[in-house]
Amino acid sequence: MSKMKVLVVGGTGYLGQHLLQGFSEIQGTPYDVAFTYNSFPPQPLLDAFPHSLAFHVDLKTGLGFDSISQQFGQPDVVVNCAALSVPRACEKDPAAATSINVPTSLVQWLSSFTQNQNTLLIHLSTDQVYEGVKSFYKEEDEAVPVNVYGQSKVAAEQFISEKWPNFAILRSSIIYGPQTVSPVPKSLPVQWMDGVLSKGDKVEFFYDEYRCPVYVKDIVTIILTLIDKWLSDRVSRVQMAEAVTQIKGYDSSLIKPVSASTVDRGVMSPADISMDITKLVQTLNFSPTPFKDGVTLTLASKANS
Repeated sequence: MSKMKVLVVGGTGYLGQHLLQGFSEIQGTPYDVAFTYNSFPPQPLLDAFPHSLAFHVDLKTGLGFDSISQQFGQPDVVVNCAALSVPRACEKDPAAATSINVPTSLVQWLSSFTQNQNTLLIHLSTDQVYEGVKSFYKEEDEAVPVNVYGQSKVAAEQFISEKWPNFAILRSSIIYGPQTVSPVPKSLPVQWMDGVLSKGDKVEFFYDEYRCPVYVKDIVTIILTLIDKWLSDRVSRVQMAEAVTQIKGYDSSLIKPVSASTVDRGVMSPADISMDITKLVQTLNFSPTPFKDGVTLTLASKANS
């Protein structure tokens, strides 16, 4: 039997790298895996996952997709992890946010395979599509984003649902977990909290912004389960920091609860976009890692690195 072809778009990013690792750990894998990259050098990943292929792709223009067609062929599954995901950066450059976060060039390329348009497109979206005025949003709730990042991701969801027939959209919250094979330049949330609290200085954390942080390996499991079969932890950022202090034995008085409304971050941020993932859990028979357990695993991996 020929192997199923999987393309990870944004393979050098945080989630993309963990997903590549997940594929590499499958014994007797039924998948041929390729990934795209832009500015982040792919060689460390090719060294770590030697059976994968890397392709340079510019999502803004679509340059590079033709090489995938020629050297890899039409994928059976595409997992789109690529995004401009820093809200402040999106606010400063809405055009860039739209050109990267709305996968126009990706869907146009998939549409070029006129004989077969059954590729499964798994697209990573965000909890920031919600307004943040209530708790535990469901899939059916109206998307009312309060910033450019959320707006661009809503536009992406609408574009995919209109232009591609076979898709799954996963709305994720804060992704946390161990560092990647090739360390990413962005600050990782639990590691950052551990770093600042370990210094013994008081640090401000918002007590009135709630998210459903998700352990990165849980997302990998969900994606792998989705492909193979062709979650809910609502905490404030103060509570996230408290989990780090409890596990590491830091002084809890170092945490200064403050209201998010008192800090000007240069971009609006929704207050409560915790999500009800009952449908996901029931559909995939999947149990997400409790936040505190995930933090324990994250900090243990950091200590051993």
